[in-house]
Amino acid sequence: MQQTNSNAKSWLWVLALILVLVSGPKTASADGPTPGQMQSGSLLLRMEHGYSSATLLNTEVSMKISGLVARVTVKQQFRNNSPNWVEGIYVFPLPDRAAVDRMRLHIGERFIEGEIQEKDHARKTYENAKQAGKKASLVEQQRANLFTTSVANVAPGELVIIEIEYLEDIRFDDGSFSIRFPMTLTPRYISGDVADASRITPPQVRSSTGQRISLSASVHTGVPLELIASRYHPVSVAEENDRYTVTLSGDDIAMDHDFELVWRPVRSVAPRAMVFKERVAGKSYYLLMVLPPDQKQVVRASMAREMIFIVDTSGSMHGVSIAQAKRAMQLALEGLNANDLFNVIEFNSTTNALYPYSMPASTSNVREAADFVRRLKANGGTEMRPALALALGSRPSQSHLRQIVFITDGSVGYEDELFSMIEQRLGDARLFTVGIGSAPNSWFMRKAAEAGRGSYTFISALHEVSEKMGRLFRKLEHPQVTNIEVQWPSGVVVDSFPPTIPDLYLGEPVSVRVRASGDFRPGAFVHISGNSISGAWSTQIPVDSVMASEGIAALWARARIGELMDVERRHDDADGSRSAIIATALEHHLVSKYTSMVAVDKTPVRASGDPLQSEQIPNLMPYGQSGNAIFGFPATATNGPLLLFRGIACLLAALALFALQWGRGWFRHVRAH
Repeated sequence: MQQTNSNAKSWLWVLALILVLVSGPKTASADGPTPGQMQSGSLLLRMEHGYSSATLLNTEVSMKISGLVARVTVKQQFRNNSPNWVEGIYVFPLPDRAAVDRMRLHIGERFIEGEIQEKDHARKTYENAKQAGKKASLVEQQRANLFTTSVANVAPGELVIIEIEYLEDIRFDDGSFSIRFPMTLTPRYISGDVADASRITPPQVRSSTGQRISLSASVHTGVPLELIASRYHPVSVAEENDRYTVTLSGDDIAMDHDFELVWRPVRSVAPRAMVFKERVAGKSYYLLMVLPPDQKQVVRASMAREMIFIVDTSGSMHGVSIAQAKRAMQLALEGLNANDLFNVIEFNSTTNALYPYSMPASTSNVREAADFVRRLKANGGTEMRPALALALGSRPSQSHLRQIVFITDGSVGYEDELFSMIEQRLGDARLFTVGIGSAPNSWFMRKAAEAGRGSYTFISALHEVSEKMGRLFRKLEHPQVTNIEVQWPSGVVVDSFPPTIPDLYLGEPVSVRVRASGDFRPGAFVHISGNSISGAWSTQIPVDSVMASEGIAALWARARIGELMDVERRHDDADGSRSAIIATALEHHLVSKYTSMVAVDKTPVRASGDPLQSEQIPNLMPYGQSGNAIFGFPATATNGPLLLFRGIACLLAALALFALQWGRGWFRHVRAH
């Protein structure tokens, strides 16, 4: 009996050791929630004796869409449920073309309007206000589609409302208009020296029970619509005199999937070109959109292609995303012609190519590639550099048109480096990006395709893979219009963006943003021309047929800032570009890389001796993404390796103690006999 008790005590000790090793150091008491237990949209506050939370009560989104421009207002409400004064910091995504020009801070009964300042100055203004106990808010840009808001000196039990407004131009593709509102973000993979890594990798949580969102959109196109619908969320639609009101249906909508609204004009009245105008401070701003040649008029490309497919199989693609990517690849392989060349490259922490160089699209090779794709699994880091270098660095075929299709969620933090690589090594090839998942990095998708003189698309649900890939294949198979030139009427100095018009693809328009020094003469035309496989192509638009629209000036300024950022990246001209960016952003009241928006109440509300707590707000993990991909794989910069080490240590410790106990028992048995 004594030996039995001794064995029991030994195993209890082993169990206790395992529990200690697995649990790790305590970071919070049982009195409040831990970071892993927090729900999405909650402001987590680190207190002296554990954690408390300030729960997000509501997110309200309002869109006003007129013509080609949308003004979007985002209100996020928080209540400080803790007993302490707090500062909240949260990272949130916006569309990569968003021109953020307004911010208001509502705290209790107070209303404070934000003002634009140089980034360092704005940060100093905010920090001084925070230290002085004043209510303050700061909006900063981390990436073109990623922003950070800080809110200081929120009193216990107080309600806080942050209201942000931005302008965005509407996207047109294959006969339909669309607008996308990101509700969460895919965590960025950090590789190398990324200065703001902590700012672009906010906490992630798996689910939400306390978060609510309401969204409404007012759509005024001036023409009747054939279709208006939401791709991924249930909505209600009301129509009156060609004005449409769209609202989210239901009160329990999780913020784990980008919202996308699509509408299509009745085809008989769909315009071939549109011009919108806004006059600000004595200057005229124009937004020009020209639709490509009619699909019935284009000629199918007869030139054989070299298709290189790059597939992201990193940890962030785990779950529904990898299924979407594999289905997209299967369709791409089925679309190859017998005279095409092709190769498949998959990457995560390492890069693996199916063939050492592009091979003929024979039946046996395509079948082998399909088997290769079926075996793909998502795990590891998002090391894009080697995969892109391999695709761009291989010797191109002189008899084939090289087209690279990059399938990824874009979850990286070193986008600028990749844009430069594409521009420097692209040659005569074209790069097309396919954004996978419910919350892809839209800025990377658009800019990578722009640098690659290609096009981009998003696939956010498995059922739309065939539709989206089919649309992409039509672009790949038909000739693009190249060497596009836009000629504005003489007598007026214009500053237009982009300065070089990209190639034109089937179903996509040319969009140009222009600032003119004066008004054009009556009856003048804008001339657009280019070359296609069927010969010369041109069209013209009367500048008299313009429609007034708010926000054109801000969209021009946003485009100019984007071009200046590209100049800075390409030529390492930080000083010259920085000055021009600041001047443009300050003139048009825009948040940028070098300007921020700050709001400060002049009256101190927190005594200097009262402590101020600070913590980040978690985002909801994108829909369809595996929890292991975010919390358990090294691809997302988690403590996965540490947990694995602990698990192995626990197992070895248990085995060692078992062997020791068994050895003692055997020795006693031998001595007894």
